[in-house]
Amino acid sequence: MVQASVGFQCPECANQRTQRVVTSRQMWSTGTSNLIATKVIIGLNVAAYFLMVSVGGSASASGSVYEEGALYGPFVANGEWWRLITGGFLHANLMHLGLNMFLLWLLSKELEPTLGTVRYVTLYLVSLLGSSLAVMMFAFESPTLGASGAVYGLMGALVALQLRAKQNPWNTGLGGLIVLNLAVSFVVPGISWQGHIGGLLAGAAAGAILQPLRWPQDQALVRTSAVWAIGGLIAIAAIIAANAGMPQYY
Repeated sequence: MVQASVGFQCPECANQRTQRVVTSRQMWSTGTSNLIATKVIIGLNVAAYFLMVSVGGSASASGSVYEEGALYGPFVANGEWWRLITGGFLHANLMHLGLNMFLLWLLSKELEPTLGTVRYVTLYLVSLLGSSLAVMMFAFESPTLGASGAVYGLMGALVALQLRAKQNPWNTGLGGLIVLNLAVSFVVPGISWQGHIGGLLAGAAAGAILQPLRWPQDQALVRTSAVWAIGGLIAIAAIIAANAGMPQYY
């Protein structure tokens, strides 16, 4: 028998590939030096807002940038599919932008170091597309903009990852944060609760599939590819939903 970290093993077992045991404490990292994708996403949101303001002439949603980029069902049905993405990078005013970017930064400090840059970007885009799909299905006629749908997806993914790491989201405060934000979504007029719920569900599903960097990397590529495939299917479903809503305009 050979002495091992978990007791004693037979020589054959000791010579096999080493398995890592990752605790929930080891899984999370709060460093900010490697938040490359997060900084790029925030930079794009800020740049898009000030471009929209400079063209529109005010802090409200107006001007050619808003008209060409906001998520709006009839325009998506007419072939302007880029709105499924660009709508998530435009904001109605400075407070809207600031609140979304603040929450995005807090969540990304946990998620990007945990998943890695590529998987984090995958998660963000799938969450954004899930939000757009829900808007196309349940708020077809409402112009929608903002990163909050993708941010809700980050919250959903973090819940899934915490549960896999044997953490209780209620004890970490994440559960209460989600409930509070959902309550605001339904109480305050003008907020797209459809987009929030769609992003939350898409992000939770993606988070449950994606493999954290600090876990044993069995089938990590397959998992990431599966989430990319899900994102593609969500995008197709959003286009179909947009086209299904068009007949009412004829």
